[in-house]
Amino acid sequence: MGLKRRGDGHSVEQAKPDMVRAPHFDPSRPNIARIYDYFLGGKDHCRADREQAAKIIAIAPYVPRLAVANRTFLGRVVRYLAKEAGVRQFLDIGSGLPTRQNVHEIAQEANADARVVYVDNDPLVLVHARALLATTPTTHVIDGDLRDSGRILGEASRFLDFSQPIAVLLFAILHFFPDGGEHDPYRIVSTLTDSLAPGSYLAISHVEPAPAMIEAAGAYTAADVAFRDHHGVLPFFNGTTLVEPGLVRLNEWRPDDHDSIYPSDWPDVPVWVLGGVGRKP
Repeated sequence: MGLKRRGDGHSVEQAKPDMVRAPHFDPSRPNIARIYDYFLGGKDHCRADREQAAKIIAIAPYVPRLAVANRTFLGRVVRYLAKEAGVRQFLDIGSGLPTRQNVHEIAQEANADARVVYVDNDPLVLVHARALLATTPTTHVIDGDLRDSGRILGEASRFLDFSQPIAVLLFAILHFFPDGGEHDPYRIVSTLTDSLAPGSYLAISHVEPAPAMIEAAGAYTAADVAFRDHHGVLPFFNGTTLVEPGLVRLNEWRPDDHDSIYPSDWPDVPVWVLGGVGRKP
């Protein structure tokens, strides 16, 4: 389902053929990716998602601001990597639904030949991504789960040259992986970093264990969230050198005019999400 604008300015549900055929798609059940899209002002969400979003906002009215902060951080990171660092290859794992200013759009503004591979394992996301993102020979979408990083690397190598620098983007995904166990996130990230050529980059955003974030997560997702502070997130960057200003809250990482999209009436609360970019020597 999507939204179609009526003449009176309101929105109505509009079926999309590819989405209807997507496996496991149930428009009556809220979906994290669609709720996130709603917070970002997107159009790919259903009534159940909007109703769940309203419940979340009632409990934690700052959550949409955090979603936008994460998205604008991604934009600043990709602009820095593509324009200043000269990166021409991007691997976006856990990319989510397409929205405004996607990675390939930003990267290819700097270099039309920039290659971008999006990775996700949500059937709904994959349908949308393949329809809307894979529109050029240099943009590709693959079905992959971060828990199987070896498979992701194998699939991505069909489109990216791992002998040359690559930027790996892990935005708002590592906090769904608890420490230790079969799918230890530090081991997973180390596997990704080890596969990269010198001059590659690793970019991460990760929620902090602030009481407000714990409350918000309980409303946002039924999945367990592994909150980590600065000391918990920093080891993900082992094997890299952090780009200035280091590991900081998202709004503190190289702010620019693109952040002006924040509505003026949003609550003035801290951005309880950490972000950073590391360069592999």
